[in-house]
Amino acid sequence: MSFSFIRHRLSSSALTLFASALACLPALAVEPFTVRDIRVEGLQRIEPGTVFASLPFRVGEQYTDDKGAAGIRALFALGLFKDVRLETQGDILVVVVEERPSVAAVEFIGLKEFDKDVLFKALKEVGLAEGRPYDKALADKAEQELKRQYISRSLYGAEVVTTATPIDRNRVNLTFTITEGGPAKISQIEIVGNKVFSADTLRDQFNLDTGGWMSWYTKSDRYSRTKLNGDLEALRSFYLARGYLEFRIDSTQVAMSPDKQQMSITININEGERFVVSGVRLEGNYLDKDDEFKSLVKIKSGEPYNAETVAETTKVFTDYFGKFGFAFARVEAKPVIDRKNNRVQFVLFAEPSRRAYVRRILVAGNNRTRDEVIRREFRQLEAAWYDGDKISLSRDRVNRLGYFTDVNVDTQEIPGAPDQVDLLFSVTEKPTGSISLGAGFSSAEKIALSFGVQQENAFGSGNYLAVQVNTSKYNRNYVVSTTDPYFTQNGISRSVDLFHRTTRPYLGDLNAYSLVNSGVGLRFGVPVTETDRVFVGANFEQTQIVAGTGLPVEYQNYANKFGSTSTALPLTVGWAHDGRDSALVPTKGSLQSFTADVSVAGDVRYARTNFKYQQYIPLNKKYTLAFNTDLGWGQGLNGQDYPLFKNFYVGGLGSVRGFEQSTLGPRSSSTTGIYLGGPKKVVFNAELMTPFPGAGNDKTLRLFAFTDVGRAFGQDESVSFAQLRASVGFGLSWISPMGPLRFSYGVPIRQQTDDRIQKLQFQIGTSF
Repeated sequence: MSFSFIRHRLSSSALTLFASALACLPALAVEPFTVRDIRVEGLQRIEPGTVFASLPFRVGEQYTDDKGAAGIRALFALGLFKDVRLETQGDILVVVVEERPSVAAVEFIGLKEFDKDVLFKALKEVGLAEGRPYDKALADKAEQELKRQYISRSLYGAEVVTTATPIDRNRVNLTFTITEGGPAKISQIEIVGNKVFSADTLRDQFNLDTGGWMSWYTKSDRYSRTKLNGDLEALRSFYLARGYLEFRIDSTQVAMSPDKQQMSITININEGERFVVSGVRLEGNYLDKDDEFKSLVKIKSGEPYNAETVAETTKVFTDYFGKFGFAFARVEAKPVIDRKNNRVQFVLFAEPSRRAYVRRILVAGNNRTRDEVIRREFRQLEAAWYDGDKISLSRDRVNRLGYFTDVNVDTQEIPGAPDQVDLLFSVTEKPTGSISLGAGFSSAEKIALSFGVQQENAFGSGNYLAVQVNTSKYNRNYVVSTTDPYFTQNGISRSVDLFHRTTRPYLGDLNAYSLVNSGVGLRFGVPVTETDRVFVGANFEQTQIVAGTGLPVEYQNYANKFGSTSTALPLTVGWAHDGRDSALVPTKGSLQSFTADVSVAGDVRYARTNFKYQQYIPLNKKYTLAFNTDLGWGQGLNGQDYPLFKNFYVGGLGSVRGFEQSTLGPRSSSTTGIYLGGPKKVVFNAELMTPFPGAGNDKTLRLFAFTDVGRAFGQDESVSFAQLRASVGFGLSWISPMGPLRFSYGVPIRQQTDDRIQKLQFQIGTSF
């Protein structure tokens, strides 16, 4: 028996030479034949079907050298084989393959800077992961990717050694042994060519620096090309905002020390001349509303050129065009430069383009919050004309819900429909709920258990739900509260509160007196404008004074007049205005509220009012100034005394920091000296807020400095500003996954000898 035998063998390094080599070796050529059978040899893990599917010929078809070469190329292209060859035995074709080993496991040794998952993801992106084929070229590529990851953290001296250990079933274990070394730190930032401003002033514009007391956290002394580019833009903006229209950065050099531990940066600049605005002229189509647009111009003649006011003017113009439905208006500020006199005139050219209406409004990013919760805040409607004011109002209303850290609106053109747009509302959800279960121990309290559930956006419905239980011996609370902001379709809200509270003084005596307050309340909120709401409601309350040791004489006198148990039915009316840009992290706008409770039935008759006003003023992109006023007043009716258990309390977080909670006000005349609060209170706060350095995209993490003034006053006391206490200090606030956290360190600057001081304070859920 005789048979013809020929091999086509191709390694991956010679793949591109195969065709030409075949042409030069006619002795190895195979005469075309019809394939009777195809066999595959050498497979261990890969299915034969993968090979058959890649071949350009089938059983019963004619085989040629060209098809054989194409088949080998196709099999190599799979990336699964280290070697492939074709053998013919008569009219039988044998495909002989040698599989590449697969990666069984990937391990890192010496890893400190990164979390393993970050590096696993980076290696997967270059094609190296458990279960995938392995080759040396891929390992080298992975090694370079790891070094790139370390360079992004300024670890230029990091070394990576790859070890491939063969194991059974043609697999390998990969081990990356890493010597991280220390980060390359910036030793010098030199600015060359500055004449008008000092180098220190210019370096203050940078996020990168040569190190400071916060560098351990901000890593501002670690070189990063991305950060440097951002700093160069900040430098350019600094000059452009001060009249230097032709400022330029000529070059930037970054030098590294031989040990890769020190970096020096040299920036060469050309300041140019300072230009003054000589005038502003409008050209183009302004919808016959030229005077209205002129009133929006922020560029002022006679003042130095400022790129920020130019950008602000073009944005205001574009937004104003949007008010009339022109979603694609183009506004361009063209400078006309007079270099002889260092003056520049701006021509504001406008082309409103076409009017558009909104086809669809899309919502993205709400993984938990239902679409309807967001959509019911929209004032821009689908199939209506595009209205920039309504879109901005819709964004602000969604932002004021307090469920999202970011709310953005993008206008999307629709191909083939020049008069239509889609709006995309993108939101980033924040944790809106918290569950706490814990125990506390102190010499006074011993063991106190607490449990609380609070959801501002319960089950994504937009409803508020809270359950609080506290088993402290001195403060036992059982509270259930719920609010449906859309009890009716037109936005009337409904709130229901159930509560039972028992309060004892900290006298170290379990036989001490206590106050037991129970009740139920129902309240409705009616929207009257986009930012204003009126509240009406009613409560039923019962208060019991349980006699015991240490009972203040004031409470005893009250019990003698009205009995130890008293009831009240207060009716509530109120008004609230929320004009803030965000309920979560406000930077501008105001929040105002006024509430009045009047008890019209029951044993106790009284009137109680409270007025609050908050104003946020943006100083620049980083700093926000906030003011808060909190005034309260109460009065007994029908000749009755004002009930002591309705007194206002001042002191601590939420009012005047640096003093113990609820201690700024009248005290009992008895020996216990219990703080009673008062029917009148005055509180003023001022804060200067800024994002925490290095917080990145977390806008809720902020530092603040504050000044607080306030006190509560008794029924027979007149409000005296001479009696107000004051403090100054600083603190940190953060909307954490556990809820709003607030730390403060306050120092009293106006106090009396018997005041109780508490400089360091912490609380969850306060605004001021």
